[in-house]
Amino acid sequence: MESPVPQTDIYDPAFVKSVFDRCSSKYIAFSWACSFGFTERWRRQCVEALPLGRAQASVVYDLMAGTGEAWPHLLARYPQIDSIVAVDISTGMHRLALERLHRQRTDKIRFIEDDVLASELPPASADFIVSTFGLKTFNPAQLARLAKLVAVTLKPGGAFALIEASDPKGWWLRPIYLFHLKTVLPIVERTLLKGAEDFAMIGTYCTNFGDASAFAGMLREEGLDVYFRRHFFGCASSVSGTKPAP
Repeated sequence: MESPVPQTDIYDPAFVKSVFDRCSSKYIAFSWACSFGFTERWRRQCVEALPLGRAQASVVYDLMAGTGEAWPHLLARYPQIDSIVAVDISTGMHRLALERLHRQRTDKIRFIEDDVLASELPPASADFIVSTFGLKTFNPAQLARLAKLVAVTLKPGGAFALIEASDPKGWWLRPIYLFHLKTVLPIVERTLLKGAEDFAMIGTYCTNFGDASAFAGMLREEGLDVYFRRHFFGCASSVSGTKPAP
């Protein structure tokens, strides 16, 4: 009798790192073009969900920071920021962020190349926490650990905003959206990008993720005040809120 073939754990940190290391050089152009520019709009909306009232905010954590595309929005909204601590598991993403996008911002940005769940960020050390399009790479148990990390690392009165591409269940155009995500995009990658076909994983991660409503519940269980929002008929969803002050 043949032994069963072991299944790849797509949420294993080593697997996630390998996917994004391979596709990092084409990630910016591919994600913008294939989302028709919506990813940039959603990043801006994510940052705008953070309150303006915390005028002395000095430290921002960008979790699963990728190529740092949220940073221009953060620095424009909060010019007084002292530092952005960018955490990402992918070497390729960090390199692209520094070399192509943010060489002139190195005085305000510190990189931590690590699995965010193993990064040992200090408790009560962040004024703001943001994340754009990194939630889908976690399974439910990992998301629960991430919710705890957000609650622990935020200062009392601190704020958070996280956004993710989602499965727009209930939208009448959902079949077309899923066809675009899971069929058209992999074809574009194979024929035009001739890469490792790693962008095909984005559709799998998104449909597995569903939306951020379950994660919103996890954040509430950690004692945070949470607002859940759907964007463009549910093609993205976000959570934002604050850590109550004593």
